[in-house]
Amino acid sequence: MKKVIVVYYSVSGKTEEMAEYIAEGIRFNDLQAVVKKMDEIKDAEEMLGFDGYILGSPTFSLDIPNPVKTFLAMLKDVNLEGKLSGAFGPYLHDASYEHNGHAPTLILDVLQKENKIKSFNLGGLTLNENIVETREGIQACHDYGRMFGQKLGS
Repeated sequence: MKKVIVVYYSVSGKTEEMAEYIAEGIRFNDLQAVVKKMDEIKDAEEMLGFDGYILGSPTFSLDIPNPVKTFLAMLKDVNLEGKLSGAFGPYLHDASYEHNGHAPTLILDVLQKENKIKSFNLGGLTLNENIVETREGIQACHDYGRMFGQKLGS
């Protein structure tokens, strides 16, 4: 059975909720989904042995929070080349901001450049923090996980 790890950094709890919903979507494909907080992973070696990687982070001032930057730097020590990856996260700011400045997009850019990881064709999932717990938000997370699982399984 293929395994996906969903690792997240959360401040308000919204990123954690998204991680759980995405993991549910992955499991719809009969794949194993492991959900972990970033601070639970102490060594880059703990990231080995997975077929897919999805990282979650909120967006702070159109940037990645420092704990996520530290985690991404740690991943440089692990050979993840060619692995399927995705990213997600909530934001709470003016919608007029450019979406290429959201944490999920920035995370995928780092993973592609530093780790030669294969980006999921949907890119990153970004949701306004206010809709994460709504039917629409839950469905978006489920769909993201389900489609990631389908891509990984194909």
